[in-house]
Amino acid sequence: MNIALWITAGLLAVGSLAGGAMLLIRPREKLATSGWAWVEDFGDGTVKAIGTLKVLAAVGLILPALLHIAPVLVPLAAVGWALLMIGAMITHLRRQEAQAIPVNLILLALSAFLAWGRFGPHPFTG
Repeated sequence: MNIALWITAGLLAVGSLAGGAMLLIRPREKLATSGWAWVEDFGDGTVKAIGTLKVLAAVGLILPALLHIAPVLVPLAAVGWALLMIGAMITHLRRQEAQAIPVNLILLALSAFLAWGRFGPHPFTG
C-alpha cells in the first residue's frame, strides 16, 4: 500500500507541477485559446494564484516525506488538492463543460485516497 500511495503522490505532483507551471508562465489570453477556456472567468491574479497553489501542492505532495521534514504536510497537501478539484468541478459545471468533470473526479479520488492513506493506516513514521 505504501508503494501505491507514493505512486499516487508522484502522479498528482507531476500533474500539479505541470498544470501550475502552465498557469504561471503562459498569459491568460493564450491559455484561453489553448484548451483552458475556464480562465476567461477569472482575472490574471486569480489564474496566477491557482497556478501558485498547484505548484505548492506538487511540492507538498512529495518533499516533506522525501526529506522527512513535517511529513504531515503530504496528506494536508492532498486535502488542498481535493479542494482545488472541487472548485474546478464547480467552475466546469457553471460553464457547462461536463466533458472536463471526469478528469476532476479522478484527480479528486486520487487525492482523497492519498489523504486517507497518509492520515490513516499508512502514515509516515520516519
